[in-house]
Amino acid sequence: MAKTALIAGATGLVGGHLLDLLMEDPYYSHIKVLTRRNIGGNDGKLKEIIIEDFDNLESYVKELKADDYFCCLGTTMKKAGSKEAFKKVDFQYPTTLAAIARENEANSFSLISAMGANAKSFVFYNKVKGETENAIQAMKLKKTFIFRPSIIEGERNDQRKGEKVALWAVDKLDFIFKGPLKKYEKIHARQIAKAILETAKNESASLKILESDEIQKIA
Repeated sequence: MAKTALIAGATGLVGGHLLDLLMEDPYYSHIKVLTRRNIGGNDGKLKEIIIEDFDNLESYVKELKADDYFCCLGTTMKKAGSKEAFKKVDFQYPTTLAAIARENEANSFSLISAMGANAKSFVFYNKVKGETENAIQAMKLKKTFIFRPSIIEGERNDQRKGEKVALWAVDKLDFIFKGPLKKYEKIHARQIAKAILETAKNESASLKILESDEIQKIA
């Protein structure tokens, strides 16, 4: 049976790799890309759904119908410019998309979260990530998959100084990331994308939260 996937955040680091994998995989006959601007799709298997205002996602329930949803949305405090703008991208948009997936009776919803996500955290970033996870879990979709990667390795369009420093440090200290510390080891964006795709296709559990070391095992 023909399957349709929908991906939000396809221009991001992980999202870009995931889109490539989805396009190559015969399991999906149609790929919908939720985007603010044209990225050169609408050809055969790929269809772009251009929505300039993500604050109005609820108006596109029918257009966003799919079997499996992949939410790769995310930003940084520096890029967002304020806590309010950050929360809009990392909480409001993913939870709205999850609600649309539920309304469309989707088979699965996959979310890229972050290591340390915790709604009770004193760290704003981790707190928002945790709140997003909790809100989506509460929706009780058929299947919900949450991925919590460690430091993500890969070529970015935007240079993030903090992440570059962290990756340098991880490279120098890679010998310590063994056993229980394995989940703190850096992980490549394509590994995350592969794990997300394989989980959506093969996992039968209604809820699964995967830490970084578990993601590496799948990929």
